[in-house]
Amino acid sequence: MKKHTIIMAGLAASALGGCIQVKAPDKPIEINLNVKVQQEVVVRLQRDAQDLIQNNPELFPQ
Repeated sequence: MKKHTIIMAGLAASALGGCIQVKAPDKPIEINLNVKVQQEVVVRLQRDAQDLIQNNPELFPQ
């Protein structure tokens, strides 16, 4: 009797487990990334180039 009940419960659970539906949304998913690009890289590169020119004036004649 217990074996029969366990089997029936397993069958019922597997039958109900297949009833899940997943539906894609109507509208596309929008990901808004607020990215702020700073100009620090350019300033650092300018400073590095300026230091290189000042430290090696023979390489960059005026």
